Amino acid sequence: MAVRRTCMNLARTPIVGGNWKLNAGNGVTKASVVELVSALNAAKAPECDVYVAPPAIYLDLVASTVSPAFATTSQNVYSQEKGAFTGENSCEMLQDIGVNWTLIGHSERRDYFGETDELLGAKIAKCQSVGMNVAACIGEQKEDREAGTTMDVLIPQLKAITDNVSDWSKIVIAYEPVWAIGTGLTATPQQAQDTHAEIRSWLADNVSGEVADAVRIQYGGSANADNAASLAAGPDIDGFLAGGASLKADAFAVIYGTFDK
Repeated sequence: MAVRRTCMNLARTPIVGGNWKLNAGNGVTKASVVELVSALNAAKAPECDVYVAPPAIYLDLVASTVSPAFATTSQNVYSQEKGAFTGENSCEMLQDIGVNWTLIGHSERRDYFGETDELLGAKIAKCQSVGMNVAACIGEQKEDREAGTTMDVLIPQLKAITDNVSDWSKIVIAYEPVWAIGTGLTATPQQAQDTHAEIRSWLADNVSGEVADAVRIQYGGSANADNAASLAAGPDIDGFLAGGASLKADAFAVIYGTFDK
């Protein structure tokens, strides 16, 4: 049975994302992208919402060739439409090639490139102004988890989101414990569910009960074909943001197939 989240008569449709990061399928070439897209197109069609986030240089290729069952998503976006911002891409440019989704605030953008909550909030505000969908990422470091201060870290990140959102139908929250990204470590199903529930509770207290009930919260952090089913059992876990597991169409199909009817 599909895992459907229902609270206060609002059904949350599961959503699964695949972040390719600086990878192009099994290689680093256009040919390897074509190979992965072909495998995705041949895989079992998803029965939930699914997006894939290739490197920016391949966004146009993927958007024009992947099955409509998969939304094509940027891994990043800038807060301005155009100008002297070398290396950046704008919402308007992405939308012009048929890309209407973006990740914002992935821990690698925060940790490696120094992106601040202020900048990420400005990016979210820009996306809201043009109707772009956002998977807004939040997460804590291992030392925060061990110190019991996970929510102390997540709340400022959540505020950068909530302070800049007027249309919650365009927002998905991706909770990714940083200590579990690409490490092989994974939050236990109970840890993941407990944190998702705390995030939802904070949203209820600080935004509204309606938003908290409706917003979809994905789990990331070494989500894979082996652990997806156990994680999906959590009533506040509405899907996954997979990394390496999304580079193989068969494994990715198992992950999104967790939510089959």
